[in-house]
Amino acid sequence: MTDIDTFPVGSLPPLGEVPKRMYAQLIRPERFGEPKDAFKEEIVKVSRPGPNQVLVAVMAAGVNYNNVWASLGYPVDVIAARQRKGAPPDENFHIGGSDASGIVYEVGSSVKDIKVGDEVVVHCGAWDPNDPWIQAGKDSVLAPSQLIWGYETNWGAFAQFTCVHAHQCLPRPRHLSWEASASYMLTGGTAYRMLYHWEPHTVKKDDVVLIWGAAGGLGAIAIQLVKAGGGIPVAVVSSDDKIDYCKNLGAAGVINRKNFDHWGAFDNDINKPEVFLEWSKKTRAFGKAIWDIAGKGANPQIVFEHPGESTIPTSIFVCATGGMVVICAGTTGYHAAVDLRYLWMRQKRLQGSHFANDVNSKEFNQMIIDKKIDPCLSRAFKWEETGLSHQLMRENRHPHGNMSIIVGAGKEGLGKSG
Repeated sequence: MTDIDTFPVGSLPPLGEVPKRMYAQLIRPERFGEPKDAFKEEIVKVSRPGPNQVLVAVMAAGVNYNNVWASLGYPVDVIAARQRKGAPPDENFHIGGSDASGIVYEVGSSVKDIKVGDEVVVHCGAWDPNDPWIQAGKDSVLAPSQLIWGYETNWGAFAQFTCVHAHQCLPRPRHLSWEASASYMLTGGTAYRMLYHWEPHTVKKDDVVLIWGAAGGLGAIAIQLVKAGGGIPVAVVSSDDKIDYCKNLGAAGVINRKNFDHWGAFDNDINKPEVFLEWSKKTRAFGKAIWDIAGKGANPQIVFEHPGESTIPTSIFVCATGGMVVICAGTTGYHAAVDLRYLWMRQKRLQGSHFANDVNSKEFNQMIIDKKIDPCLSRAFKWEETGLSHQLMRENRHPHGNMSIIVGAGKEGLGKSG
């Protein structure tokens, strides 16, 4: 700590000199609502690292849908949830941001492998290293102490400094700009686990993989991951202007879902033969669109899901016998109905997946470092556009790929990814 009280956004104090306070983009309960109104710049204290933590000067921060939810206060009021668990009463606010690139300014007493001055990216999987589940060597994402940093925890990346567990820090790909480095870890780690963790349902040579929302942050990474594994990525988008983007990333073909009208959750009427017959005709037409790309009979071995309510019935139907539908979100809603006949008779797997563990994250980050995957940065927003970036995402008007917000990098941070 120094005698510096604050310093301007877009600049850095001398390496290792930590100011007393910092600028941050805060959400407060009284501002819950549209993201453009929920985020406001305020000055707060700088947290100091515990024994297993590091303090990172944030150069850039990634934009993800979880902090659209945080700004709305729905489906979870993350501030109230933390206060019920004993958060200090004066922390009646949320600093979001679950992706970051930055420079280490301070390390805790038990940290061995990270030093002041290291350039890092931060993944969002936070858990207590002393958790008995972790100590037993079990999957950390399933640990009772597991939380998503910058959403379920406070003090995320939309601030000049952030305090994180040391295990969250990975080497920054030096061929990328600061803002590109900040854009990919949440979507990339999530996509990597979905496609390469759930044995035996991992991408193999010539596997067809159906990717919903293929022009978004998750989908853009997923296309490349499938391609890198020798699979055949079939992209689904919502408008024709996204087709070339997906093909340029390596999609074997692209389907515009707006050419079909059978979307939505089942109700009980699906049990009526005439209703099911009409629905199945439309769904088979969608399946034929997949065959037109991948070949007749080439049903997806993996369906990469996140829309949820509107698409799960179709995903289960078109998935190959013995294949897997893996889902990480429910962007169209959480009430997803399944035709159990196709689940049990065709022995399909419906698998939930949530971010990634340290091994998944390290392996994916290495693919970025090795230039096997591009982070697909579409736009870097200014600090004062934090609310705007989330508003565009809420309204589905955001650009293709991933987005970030420039914090400490200032004008010097601007550059091209890849």
